[in-house]
Amino acid sequence: MPFGLKNDGATYQRAMQKIFDDMLHENEECYVDDLVVKSIKRKDHPKDLLEVFEWLRRYQLKMNPLKCAFGVTSGKFLGFLVLRHGIEIKQAKIDAIVALAEPRNIHELKSLQGKLAYLRRFISNLAGKC
Repeated sequence: MPFGLKNDGATYQRAMQKIFDDMLHENEECYVDDLVVKSIKRKDHPKDLLEVFEWLRRYQLKMNPLKCAFGVTSGKFLGFLVLRHGIEIKQAKIDAIVALAEPRNIHELKSLQGKLAYLRRFISNLAGKC
C-alpha cells in the first residue's frame, strides 16, 4: 500500500484486524503497526508468539527485530506503560499538565481539553462538577 494516503492508517488497521481476528483481545493487541502478544501464563507465551509469527508469515508481514522485545512483563504501548496488573500513564505526561499555565484563550483551553482527554481513564469523575 502506498504511504501518504489519507486513509492508509484505517485501511492498514482493518487489514490487521482481519488477519488477527481470532487472537485479538485474547492473546494479542494490535493498533496499526504496533503489536503486543500477551499471555496469562508465562509457559503459554512461546506458543502464543509462535501462533502470531505463523500468521505474520502467512500474510508475508515482516517485523523489525530492533523494535521487538520478547518475554517482558511490562512495556510501552501507544504511549502507555503496560504492566502485569494493568496500564499506567507516564509521570512526565502528568507533570506536563500540572505545569501548564491557566488557559488564556479558547485555543489554549481546547489544547488542555485534549491533554485531559488523553488521561481521562486515569482521572475519576473528570466530567463531574467540583
